[in-house]
Amino acid sequence: MISLLATLAVAFLMIAGALFSLLAAIGLNRLPDFYTRMHAASKAGTVGSGLLLLAVGLHAADGATFGRSLAGIVFFILTAPISAHLLARAAHKVGYKLSSVSVRDDMVG
Repeated sequence: MISLLATLAVAFLMIAGALFSLLAAIGLNRLPDFYTRMHAASKAGTVGSGLLLLAVGLHAADGATFGRSLAGIVFFILTAPISAHLLARAAHKVGYKLSSVSVRDDMVG
């Protein structure tokens, strides 16, 4: 019974992680400008990668592997927002324009 529950949990985490990764890929293709594309890639990509790493850690059924997967999740959560912010700031300083559908630019001035 426990192995069935673990298998179902791993399957759910893998499907959810794959769907979030798919959403990130769709966002990269469909969104209008660099800033919104980067937002989709950093947010949905981080959640998708985290869920997939959690599924790997649970599937391994080994404490060391689970600890490494948790360390990977923490690494993603710490680095993705910071790198996305720095990329957006650099793009704005260089002069990369927002899309015409953007409402306002909070970094002007």
